[in-house]
Amino acid sequence: MKFSALLAIFLLAILPLAAQESQDSADLVHAPDLGTRVRVNGIQIFPAVGKPFSGRDHIEWTRTLEDGSTITSELYAQIARDSQGRIYREHMSFVPANSGERGWRREFDLLDPVTHTRTVCMTITRNCTITDYHVSPQFKLQPPGTFDEGKRILVRESLGNDVIDGLNVIGTRDTITIASGVVGNSQPLVNTREFWYSPDLEINLSTLRKDPREGTQAIHVIDLSRSEPDAAIFKIPPGYSVDDIR
Repeated sequence: MKFSALLAIFLLAILPLAAQESQDSADLVHAPDLGTRVRVNGIQIFPAVGKPFSGRDHIEWTRTLEDGSTITSELYAQIARDSQGRIYREHMSFVPANSGERGWRREFDLLDPVTHTRTVCMTITRNCTITDYHVSPQFKLQPPGTFDEGKRILVRESLGNDVIDGLNVIGTRDTITIASGVVGNSQPLVNTREFWYSPDLEINLSTLRKDPREGTQAIHVIDLSRSEPDAAIFKIPPGYSVDDIR
């Protein structure tokens, strides 16, 4: 039998199957799904005057899966504060830890306590939105004990003193126990946060967050400089449109 005849018989045999598979695939439809989006905050920076610095947030995020394996992601994001108390910070995407990949800059924020403006710039749209910004340069810790109508308990303990990048730091561990049922938990939920705080800069140079719902997040300020940052980073770059909605 000639090859062309064999090919014709083969095609006649598989075409009905292909048509059936195509029909079955057409029946399997659903609406779009945006999935889950999680944002992990870096160190919090207050507009302290006369305490300039610059550096990078390094966040390493480890989550344990149901089968016991882990996923570890990381990001590096530039941060800075000038002598006026103006703050600059990037928001970068996570990449696999130790992969050598570089995340992309999703947005950057400019916080100005002098003009009382918060400017959020999205890099994809190249658009900045200006809103009001009023925040105290001081912060007050929540006192230890029971709160949230007795549903949560905060215990605070000292971790002593240390030195990071030549700066004296104070170590503290906060442990919060959440009673059963408060967030849908069948058992009491315990999360801890460890802070190494620099009184000179009024920021945490290192933070460790452990929460069974979110995994472990280790945050460190690296490449720290106490020099005055470049004033250019506190300005909206050329080519960005601006919406002032104050």
